[in-house]
Amino acid sequence: MSTYEVRIWAIREHKSRAAATSGGKARSTYRVRWVVASKEFGESFATRALAESFRSKLVVAQREGVAFDEVTGLPEPMAREAKSRTWYEHAVAFVDMKWPRASAKQRRSIADALATVTPALLATERGAPDVPTMRAALYGWVFNKAHRDAGPPPDELTPTVRWLQANTVKLTTLGTDAALVRKALDTLALRLDGKTAAPNTVARKRAVFYGALRYAVELRLLDTNPIDHVQWTPDRSEGVVDRRVVVNPTQARALLAAVRDIEPELEAFFACIYYAALRPAEVLHLAVDDCELPEQGWGWLHLRGSTQHAGSDWTDTGEAREDRGLKHRARSSTRDVPAAPPLVQILRHHIATFGTGRGGRLFPARGHRQGPVSNGTYLRVWRQARGAVLVDPERSPLARRPYDLRHAAVSTWLNAGVPATQVAEWAGHSVHVLLKVYAKCIDGQDEAARRRIEAALGLELDVTQQ
Repeated sequence: MSTYEVRIWAIREHKSRAAATSGGKARSTYRVRWVVASKEFGESFATRALAESFRSKLVVAQREGVAFDEVTGLPEPMAREAKSRTWYEHAVAFVDMKWPRASAKQRRSIADALATVTPALLATERGAPDVPTMRAALYGWVFNKAHRDAGPPPDELTPTVRWLQANTVKLTTLGTDAALVRKALDTLALRLDGKTAAPNTVARKRAVFYGALRYAVELRLLDTNPIDHVQWTPDRSEGVVDRRVVVNPTQARALLAAVRDIEPELEAFFACIYYAALRPAEVLHLAVDDCELPEQGWGWLHLRGSTQHAGSDWTDTGEAREDRGLKHRARSSTRDVPAAPPLVQILRHHIATFGTGRGGRLFPARGHRQGPVSNGTYLRVWRQARGAVLVDPERSPLARRPYDLRHAAVSTWLNAGVPATQVAEWAGHSVHVLLKVYAKCIDGQDEAARRRIEAALGLELDVTQQ
């Protein structure tokens, strides 16, 4: 609660009687007294100059119409500073607020961003641990709610955690120190080795930092988000697919054949990405009941979720994988994607030859067949397949990641003339994002556009008349 009902009294000097009776020099203290909403407050100082300085701040705030906090008796800006939590305390509170509803990958991403920016928000460098040690403590324990709830930090991290608890800046400092905010943003733009981070990485980490400060505004710990007042622009990502990574049908078939020779169980995995534009996490979630696979012709894949790899430190179950809903959709949403005839035949062969895992999953890990195939396994096989097909796989950007097969699928659909609205529905994109991301991968449109312009200008008629 705040009020404008304020009275400020004169400074009262108080002389120490104990010093005078013992023959020593009498010492004085100076007390500032004021009343806020009929409640008296006071603050004592060792010198009159300090008392006058404090009283003048109260008087200036009263004259400028600043509201006073009824609990502390201070003008609101001063009260906010007095009650302000440190950046460390606020960052931990932000993690705890986000944790219950965040996916395992989001939890890890939040911890990564906060562990990156916190070393830039220190109140002092005196006695500071080195940055790698601070990051180990922040990422491994401070910003992992599950680890904090389980007990104190490991012995080797305890001194670092204690130092950080006592030596980060006040949250309100970020609201007044634009240079500090800029320093924090500059830190987010660097990798651990000091080199410039990728634009997408910078954008992700900046979004977390911005969200933490926005939470401070929500709690009324800051008036506005300090980042909004800093003219800081990171390197921009084009946000479009590089057409050099997109394979053509002949190249795609050659890569799938190489996978079949190296690891036959994974041919269908990569075929789902190429022929149906599935994300790898969606393929990992795919079960036999999700598939309509006729003996001939087109089939359907009915997607119900995705299986994300985040690491056992970040999931509620302690498992490395976590089942989630489809990207950018409600948990219960589904998406239907047509399965081209080659994919139907590959999947039918896969099921007949290798069977399924727990819950009918099509791509379980080899051996115990309980969890899905690991990222490390399918990435290793993909590297080997590229090495078998491409002349110089290390230098070539072509299909460098399995995800690039999805780009190839979407590009093929668009170039075949499938309406963008339909492609967006199958791929799980909005139309706006689809056309922006794949703008450079759409071929054959320039000539048609030029002919339409010629017709509109009557150039075809002019040529005829000549």
